[in-house]
Amino acid sequence: MSERPTPKTYAVRTFGCQMNEHDSERIAGLLEADGLERVATAEDADVIVLNTCCIRENADNKLYGTLGHLKSLKEQRPDLEIVVGGCLAQKDRELIRERAPHVDVVLGTHNVHRAAELLHEARAHGPIVEILTETVAGDETAFPSALPTRRELDWAAWVTIQIGCDNSCAFCIVPAVRGPEISRPFGELIDEVERLAADGVTEVTLLGQNVNSYGRDLAAALRAGELPADQAAVLAGARWADDLTTGTARRRPLFADLLRAVAAVDGIHRVRFTSPHPKDLLPETIEAMAQAEAVCAHLHLPLQSGSDAVLAAMHRGYTAERYLERLVAARAAIDDLAVTTDIIVGFPGETDEDFARTLDVVAAAEYDSAYTFIYSPRPGTEAAELTDRFVDPAVVGERYERLRVAVERSALARHRARIGRVEEVVVEGPSKRDPDITTGRTAQNKLVHFRASTPLRAGTYATVEVTDARAHHLQGELREVTRPARHRTRIAVVAG
Repeated sequence: MSERPTPKTYAVRTFGCQMNEHDSERIAGLLEADGLERVATAEDADVIVLNTCCIRENADNKLYGTLGHLKSLKEQRPDLEIVVGGCLAQKDRELIRERAPHVDVVLGTHNVHRAAELLHEARAHGPIVEILTETVAGDETAFPSALPTRRELDWAAWVTIQIGCDNSCAFCIVPAVRGPEISRPFGELIDEVERLAADGVTEVTLLGQNVNSYGRDLAAALRAGELPADQAAVLAGARWADDLTTGTARRRPLFADLLRAVAAVDGIHRVRFTSPHPKDLLPETIEAMAQAEAVCAHLHLPLQSGSDAVLAAMHRGYTAERYLERLVAARAAIDDLAVTTDIIVGFPGETDEDFARTLDVVAAAEYDSAYTFIYSPRPGTEAAELTDRFVDPAVVGERYERLRVAVERSALARHRARIGRVEEVVVEGPSKRDPDITTGRTAQNKLVHFRASTPLRAGTYATVEVTDARAHHLQGELREVTRPARHRTRIAVVAG
């Protein structure tokens, strides 16, 4: 009896946001369905996939720096195959092969489902670049939920509810690389969440470029008669379908309805979402967050700037006052709400007074944490053309440091207020710095470090009393396990 051939191996490295992370899971699932086995490091892999982001300039630098390293690795191992996908591949296209001819496959954001096929084509015919210009609504490849997926966490899962973006933020390249906004059918999403729950998943994160505008396109198409009315419940949910029957259905986002429906799925204990847009944070969404017990009391609400002049130049669609009004409404309605944000420093034309307004909003908002960025011009965006208004890097650096101090001051105060409280956490595993310390995360998305007398399986829910606080995490003492992990342990199965 002949021995079975050793299967090829793969490694995936992801640059970027949760959408990229989820696409990487799909790519990994496709490769495993094609018979490949995952390894921990690129040096041990036969196939290396780089799934890219292009939001900031350092993403470009990371990719091409990594490709430079892989060039020498491929010279040592000519059979090594290199795949570049994601947003930067969608933007740069043939440029990647020009700068790195040792790359075998370049694919974009609209043809993730072709990853394994393109590898086979490259083996047969040589290096290949395949970039689709857009995704068509209704195309089964728009949301490849049926694709094999290798989740990074057994107890938690991403669920893409929408792709693309219809906004025109002056600094953002996403609409150019992800295309226009397309929402996924309501019923299909609930079916997926039910399957995940049956597999032991207890936490889902709903993903979209502008997640709280979900379903506006579906509602508009149904009202216009572009989609069959008898499919309204499947496409837009029972609540909206009932409104259609009574003649009260509006062209509105369906996100609040979706939150309630996902939170009601048996077995789902936590529901998160990212990223919403402040202009689309509607009262019904706040109400759904307040009333649906499984929806986490955490709102990531990107500010970007506290200056009305800068917000207008960015085309954000709200003022600082309007932003704070919606934030106040959310905090009033949702008990113990944690709020995080994104802020850009040094947008073209930003003055000292503009930056002072940002600090004012940060003080008023009392954020739990913030992702702060120095403006990075992205070719193809409106703001990148404003070269005569670029801010002196030394000035930007000083502003960035002042913002960092303000945000950390707020975060530390918010965290210290939690000392003495008993929090429910979901165990994520041992700390990367100290394996004797267990890490867990609260519903407010706060990281908690604590000791456990015996190892706790990731996905276990437990209560922890907070004993100390830092700007970026909490420390605590374990009280009791409240919900054991229930997901199945995966066993790798090789096709063939």
